[in-house]
Amino acid sequence: MSHQAVDPAGPGAAVVGAGPPRPARRQLPGWLVVIIPALAALAAGGYRIGGPSLWRDEAYTLGTAQRSFGQIFDLLLHVDAVHGPYYLGMHVVVAMAGTSEAALRLPSLLATGLAAGITAALGRRLGRMTGLPAPGLTGLLAGLLYAVTPQTTFYAQDARPYGLVTACAAAATYLLLVALADGGKRWWAGYGAAIALTGMASLFALLLVAAHAVTLLVTGHRGRLRPFLAAAAAAVAVLAPLIVLGYQQDRALGWVSAPGLRALGSLFEHAAGSRQLIPLVAVLATCGVVASLRPGRRRELSVATVALPWLVLPPLVLLGVSLIRPVYVERYVIFGQPALALLCAAGLTWLGSLIAGSALGTRIPALAGPVLSWTVPAVIVMVWAAGLIGPQQAVRRSSARPDNLRAVSAVVAANERPGDAVFFIPSETRVVSLGYPAPFRELRDLALGESSVASGTLTGIPVPAQELATRFPAWQRGVGRDGRVWVVRWRNPPPRAPVTGLDREELALTGGMRLVRRWTVQSVVLSLYQPDRAGRLRLGA
Repeated sequence: MSHQAVDPAGPGAAVVGAGPPRPARRQLPGWLVVIIPALAALAAGGYRIGGPSLWRDEAYTLGTAQRSFGQIFDLLLHVDAVHGPYYLGMHVVVAMAGTSEAALRLPSLLATGLAAGITAALGRRLGRMTGLPAPGLTGLLAGLLYAVTPQTTFYAQDARPYGLVTACAAAATYLLLVALADGGKRWWAGYGAAIALTGMASLFALLLVAAHAVTLLVTGHRGRLRPFLAAAAAAVAVLAPLIVLGYQQDRALGWVSAPGLRALGSLFEHAAGSRQLIPLVAVLATCGVVASLRPGRRRELSVATVALPWLVLPPLVLLGVSLIRPVYVERYVIFGQPALALLCAAGLTWLGSLIAGSALGTRIPALAGPVLSWTVPAVIVMVWAAGLIGPQQAVRRSSARPDNLRAVSAVVAANERPGDAVFFIPSETRVVSLGYPAPFRELRDLALGESSVASGTLTGIPVPAQELATRFPAWQRGVGRDGRVWVVRWRNPPPRAPVTGLDREELALTGGMRLVRRWTVQSVVLSLYQPDRAGRLRLGA
């Protein structure tokens, strides 16, 4: 029986876009290229993963994951269907691992480690296709650059699906390359499954399919369009119920405002790691594109033809659509971060080989060849890493999140008394009580008509304003003159948030009480009122 050697980069990787023959060079083992970045991502994301407080979106994750499967399905029929698969998976995680911050964020951490490993594998494969001199080094650098970016760490420590969607997007891109090289139905089926999983994690990530279509068209793979479209169509068919429900529930995006130049600047800053690193990252990414544009091979699969559409098209589409209907949120496009890492890694290895073959490498024989080609990327990476120390420390603080719900809960726990009531104005601020609910259970929620579980909603259904007007005096008679009311509000409410009749009634009821104390905890304002015998003080005075 004969045995055929298999290229470790995958079927066809050494054939498509192969460069001129080079002397045999010692290459990094493929498994090491993948494992080192994966471990680096796990280490970076795992360090102090339970340190930052849960914020409001993570509180939604916790509150929903603690419901039964039936209750979760009931919720998805009313709201947040786009996160349904994630909530169902988190229900299992909570049942097995508990409700601590670390347990809730564990799936995101593991997904980030997987994404780093796949990014490294992509870099190695694309390095071969592009004809780069050190494809193993390209893959290793791509995985490490993705792993150490503060934005990567942030979403590794976030109990939301964005780490998962990045891993799925990277896997789908890798499977696309294998399917294009192999052509086998099993690889196209795998690609379709990866796209379906990507869409389950985030419907906006289906823009990756459009990016892949651009790659096929610009690289002359029109002959593969039929299996590609069939795989994509199968994925969309699987996602059809989710897409329909998501469209019907698009009012959930009512809080999104039209993006401006500040949003674009934030995208660049977070992708690079810091504002100071934007020029360096831009130069390296440009070098990665230049390394791919070799004479006579501009229409072949390369780092640029795969990574550029992946990086640019999704934010471009969402920003464009947002001119008509605001839908752009930065975290909806972070699944393109591996593409930037791939371009920068290709730029680094290309620069290294360029300098190694230059006059400098000729004049200093000790630095010529592989030594100098490794040294230059290593020096640049060290400079880059030094610039990321501060941002990496910053993302581990609760101040990096919009909310510090742990501190809010601590204020309530330290100052509440038996018989206290609470008003959430508007009612959506009730999410503040979901992250650390124990102190809030002791407060009488006068404006709550039906609980979140019973109503199949995220924060419950409030009572009509007229009913609250009768509830409040009854509560006051029950607790006497010592009855106090906590008012929970956002520090900076959404600009388009409506003021309901219930909001006005709550404000009127507390307007006849005396302000005892007010706490501002990051995004949340807590105000404590008690009956005023001497006079009236309006809320906000």
